[in-house]
Amino acid sequence: MLQGSLSELVITDRKEADMGRKRKKRRRGCLTVILTVLLVTATLCVGVIAVGIWGLNDESVRQKIAVFFPESLKKQTAAEEIPYQTVEFDESIFLKKYYYGQLSKKEQTIYEEILQGVRDYAGEIYVHSETAEEVNVLFQYVLKDFPEVFWCDGASKTTVYSGPQSYTVLEPVYSYGEEERAKRQEEIEKAADECLEGISEEASDYEKILYVYDYIVNTVDYNLDAADNQNIYSVFVGRQSVCAGYSKAAQYLLERLGIFCTYVTGTAGEGQPHAWNLVRCDGDYYHVDVTWGDPVFQSQEEKVKNQSYISYDYMCCSDAEIFRTHTLDLDVPLPECKRMDCNYYVVNGMYYTSYDSQEVLEEMNRVIASGENPVVFKYSDDVLYQEARRDIFGSLIQNAAQNLSNQYGVSEVKYSYIDDDRFHKIVIYWQYP
Repeated sequence: MLQGSLSELVITDRKEADMGRKRKKRRRGCLTVILTVLLVTATLCVGVIAVGIWGLNDESVRQKIAVFFPESLKKQTAAEEIPYQTVEFDESIFLKKYYYGQLSKKEQTIYEEILQGVRDYAGEIYVHSETAEEVNVLFQYVLKDFPEVFWCDGASKTTVYSGPQSYTVLEPVYSYGEEERAKRQEEIEKAADECLEGISEEASDYEKILYVYDYIVNTVDYNLDAADNQNIYSVFVGRQSVCAGYSKAAQYLLERLGIFCTYVTGTAGEGQPHAWNLVRCDGDYYHVDVTWGDPVFQSQEEKVKNQSYISYDYMCCSDAEIFRTHTLDLDVPLPECKRMDCNYYVVNGMYYTSYDSQEVLEEMNRVIASGENPVVFKYSDDVLYQEARRDIFGSLIQNAAQNLSNQYGVSEVKYSYIDDDRFHKIVIYWQYP
């Protein structure tokens, strides 16, 4: 006879939200959807209630409930010793783990037990918790802190036993067997090592962050149907992923480079679930969204003919910048991102806090003289942007085009541009003979 009671049983499932659009027409944003179902049951003498959950297609969730009566169940007695997960960690691995640092001592103990169990490929992880909700939340924090745990995407069954000794058993779903995991681990590490050969350990924080940003945008294609798209294998080996893969890969590489980086979730664009990163650069916190740097996320109006334009609006930006299009989940408080000093456009002299028409014309002429592309003007507020916009499209761009005509001896000058009112930004591409 089961002396304790099976008080809660939770099955969680994660799946990339389907935005229902083809690659060239996708809206920004993607993220795993976490589904948690709580069942509070009466005390059971024999039997287990199981909930099967499958499919998140067409925004619908279907549930099936079945009752099983196994021939025998393990009995809990007052004297029974619960086989809690034995933890064997060097505490230094948690020093830069953001979610771990937000927890109480008790929660950290549970977190460590979960991490150890997942690393050991344990089928059942016994933890010091009395609620399934707490265990599920901490399980997600483990995965947010450790992008290298690619063999587990968060799907699990969580059972709470109450009685003389209350405890919880977490049963993670592993995506691969241990042999396959080892093989994929080698592939990931080889690809990551090759990537990091291209950046010096002596590089600045900004240089390291920019290097990782460009590497992922330039080597990975955004694809909702990509295999393993919730983990870093899809980025380093498959070279196709979604925002979860992009952000976890950025975190993995930056942590190896000694940069503080964590994984954050929320919504973006038209309320689509999304993931990006929070980094520390030269002592200050910034948002980094590698996914939205990918040209696939430019709207049709933004696309420039024959150009592959990487957006750097989210390459180290402030709260004020990112919250124009993104909204954070409120699971844990995040440090404020107040500065723009390490933003790509600021560092490269493309960010303006005042307007000077002569300065704008000189910058266009400088780019033309060097045969470069593009010329970018990003303004700190809408007032400046609107003033610049009137001047640039009113007369300055024609003056610069005349200069290009004189310099290259051509009678016709062609150019393309992006006029982005969301980010107060104007980008111009010149066509050279």
